[in-house]
Amino acid sequence: MSLISEFKDFALKGNVIDLAVGVVIGGAFGKLVEGVVKGVIEPVVALITQKGNTDAILNGFMSLGSGILNFLILAAVVFFVFVKPMNKMKAMMEKKKDEAPPAPPADVALLTEIRDLLKK
Repeated sequence: MSLISEFKDFALKGNVIDLAVGVVIGGAFGKLVEGVVKGVIEPVVALITQKGNTDAILNGFMSLGSGILNFLILAAVVFFVFVKPMNKMKAMMEKKKDEAPPAPPADVALLTEIRDLLKK
């Protein structure tokens, strides 16, 4: 098996693409969680302990909205650039596997019938 065909088999497996998408989305989700903790939870705790003010909470929620928007944009880009084309390619490959081989030409079919009759 050649190096190129081995790489193609490796790269076109769904697990590789799923793992790559998971890593990218996981990193973005980690930033989103960090934004929730630093922008919302910490200011609320600081307000409860009388060491903070309400402006920090408002800024935290605005920052959280920005983080959610960034996450959604990243998820959409990953979906439309990686996931959707890979699903389409997989469907085309499966379709090729499911297609029946083309019927033989009429003369070949006739010769096959003659051969089968002679065997009997």
